[in-house]
Amino acid sequence: MKIDLTDTTASKINKALVQGRRAVGTPAIGMVLTLVIVTDEENAYDALRAANDASREHPSRTLVVIKRVSRSPRDRAKARLDAEVRVGTEAGTGETVVLRLYGEAIDHAQSVVLPLLLPDAPVVVWWAVNAPLDPAKDPLGALAQRRVTDAYASEQPIEELTGRADTYTPGDTDLSWTRITPWRSMLAAALDQAPCTVTSAVVEGEEFNPSCELLAMWLADRLDVPVSRAVSDGPGLTAVRLESSGGTIVLDRPDGSLATLCMPGQPDRAVALKRRETSELLAEELRRLDPDDIYAAALKYGVDRLQLPGSGAPVPSAASVAPSASSASTASAASASSASDSSAADGAEAADAPAKPAAKKAGKRAAAK
Repeated sequence: MKIDLTDTTASKINKALVQGRRAVGTPAIGMVLTLVIVTDEENAYDALRAANDASREHPSRTLVVIKRVSRSPRDRAKARLDAEVRVGTEAGTGETVVLRLYGEAIDHAQSVVLPLLLPDAPVVVWWAVNAPLDPAKDPLGALAQRRVTDAYASEQPIEELTGRADTYTPGDTDLSWTRITPWRSMLAAALDQAPCTVTSAVVEGEEFNPSCELLAMWLADRLDVPVSRAVSDGPGLTAVRLESSGGTIVLDRPDGSLATLCMPGQPDRAVALKRRETSELLAEELRRLDPDDIYAAALKYGVDRLQLPGSGAPVPSAASVAPSASSASTASAASASSASDSSAADGAEAADAPAKPAAKKAGKRAAAK
């Protein structure tokens, strides 16, 4: 059921919600949280679809805040609120209210949202695009226990991570961090199976993908080893290589779907590491509403402390890593042999150099006699 309200108020929206619940035969409220989505008109459909899919796991009241830009000065000076109330099958397993703010109401979005929050329920704010630099100090972010951003949606994702580290507040999180949860789980399980000491690591992925930086900072923070960031054509995060005392551990995903885990002394294993949809990422973040200390530690490690090689060489597979030691020793021996031969030849030429003029002088004297 869908109810459209033009130039309305929060009180009328609450009445429409009660009316809609009675019309579809579900007067009781069984929602566990309030999800506030801040987006624009262009991305509202995708964000709302992701929230509806996530509501199957977390029934919630979804408030979509769309700030409409007024063209004329007269429209910008006039505050107006339009709402679209959805209940039943139109809103997944919860309720959805699409709020379109005009004029001066844009600067007071928190006053519109506050009367519509579920009583005694946690609040989560998700900025699908154009997230503020300090989410905790944003008027809408101040209402929430959990604040979700997405650095991947920004124009400068790496600089966005640096700004997030400077303004981090417990309760902040980012979907770029959620995207690497399967990678972190797989790497942790691989190190549990191979008792060894990691000496260095390389993370390979797209150039402007903040998930690669976050994974590299997580490895550097947890393992206390130097981590390099290599660039590939993608898609997304493509490979991780861990150099250890027992050999090289490689987790390679060249196609964005199926990965291969290569460990010393063990056969290669295929691992499902499919790139997940936004709805799956959002559902994972809604499972926990407490501060993520591991994310905070990785974020505060600092992007500038990572080693950024300019070449961006691809991460080798385990098959190419195995013969590297013998080939390297053979190459070094060959280079040493050639170096010694060249030095000997240079010495012989240096010894013969003064003998040539002396031989010429002796030949001239014999001809004179």
